[in-house]
Amino acid sequence: MTNKTLRILIADDQHFQRLKIEKILNQLGYFRIAPVHSFDEIETLTCCPSKPFDLLIISTALVADLDIDLEAFCRDNPLIHHALIYDNQQAQLPSMPEPLPPAVRISLPGAPGSESLKYLMTMIDPPPQRHGLQVLPWLRELSRGRVS
Repeated sequence: MTNKTLRILIADDQHFQRLKIEKILNQLGYFRIAPVHSFDEIETLTCCPSKPFDLLIISTALVADLDIDLEAFCRDNPLIHHALIYDNQQAQLPSMPEPLPPAVRISLPGAPGSESLKYLMTMIDPPPQRHGLQVLPWLRELSRGRVS
């Protein structure tokens, strides 16, 4: 079951790409999504003390003409808990250590697809642990016919 309260920020200068990512996240059960098309909007949404974003999905194309280190920006910003940076040609999907670090930052060589977003969301929003049925002692005895 997905955590429907997760706040997600999608940042890409291409409208179609933002819609594609948002649609995939909707199919995975996430609906608190804010799409933006400029780095200025990201700064505006993350500069004032407010409710943090659980995930920022951002294209490096947004800062291609700016002198901004996206990894440092995401790491140092307390209002961004996790970040997925894509279109970064020199970065590869790293193997994730166990247990996961408090903030997951992943770089992808291209735009995220359905499988990569599904994998990312299972790291950020792991499924709840299933507990087996607990049989009460008196019920067990009743089923064995030992209760008088």
